[in-house]
Amino acid sequence: MRHYKKGRKLGTDWSHTKAMKRSLVSALFLNDRIKTVEARAKEIRPDVDKVITWAKRGDLHSRRLAIAYLNDKELVREIFEKVEQGMFKDRPGGYTRIMKLGNRKGDNAPMVIMELVTEPVAAKKADEKPAKKAAKKAAPKKVAKSEELAEDLGFEQDGTAEQLEAVDAAAEEKAAEVVEEAKAEAEEAEAAAAEDAEAAKAEEEKADAKA
Repeated sequence: MRHYKKGRKLGTDWSHTKAMKRSLVSALFLNDRIKTVEARAKEIRPDVDKVITWAKRGDLHSRRLAIAYLNDKELVREIFEKVEQGMFKDRPGGYTRIMKLGNRKGDNAPMVIMELVTEPVAAKKADEKPAKKAAKKAAPKKVAKSEELAEDLGFEQDGTAEQLEAVDAAAEEKAAEVVEEAKAEAEEAEAAAAEDAEAAKAEEEKADAKA
């Protein structure tokens, strides 16, 4: 049974497959891109991610694991230095990119170019999302008000620009009327309060005079 031999066979025995994968990973880190068969590129992708994860940790144990896997101290030192300088800093995963080239002449094997993704990760704009949500929430209310005004004025739903301007003007007029009514009510309340105060003073004066 094939215990501890998971993965693609790649047409060779287990020891040859292991050596070939190690060679491809080393070539990718040396040249930043390689040209190989699609199955081999997909097979070495987890190994590349594993080495970069070790480099991100940066401790002695991770360095020894990388040296044991690649069998090249200088290459491991170069990888760890690049990661320490900021490469792959903001990228949580997906360190490789596979681009298909088509089939190879002869055996018709699908060929690809595999390369390291060294571009910085674009920062997500988190501040714009609440504003967009607020705008989306506020938009239906405005539309509903404009539709009500359009119905009051006798306009159709798909009106012309002039009709829309008329609706906006009517909305402004209604808003001004509401403001004026509020002001008038406030003035009336102030006048009533002043009258009550004067009446209370007059009653106090009468009471003092009787006393």
